[in-house]
Amino acid sequence: MENLLLFIGGIGVFEIILILIFGLLPIILWIYAIVDLIKRDFTDSTNKLIWALVIIFMPVLGAILYLLLGRK
Repeated sequence: MENLLLFIGGIGVFEIILILIFGLLPIILWIYAIVDLIKRDFTDSTNKLIWALVIIFMPVLGAILYLLLGRK
C-alpha cells in the first residue's frame, strides 16, 4: 500500500526528482534573475532594458548569462 502511493499515475520518486530539477529550478533561476535585475542600479538604463529583454526572451540562458556577466 505504501509503495502504491508513490507510483500513482506511473510517476515514481525518480521522476518527481527529475521534474523538480528540470522544471522548478529554471523557473526559480529566472525569477531570481528578474528580481535581481529590478533591484540593481545600472549606470545606463539602456543596459538594464537590454538585460531585461534577454532574460525575458531567453529565460534559462538569459538568466544564466545575466547572473554570470551582467551583475558586474
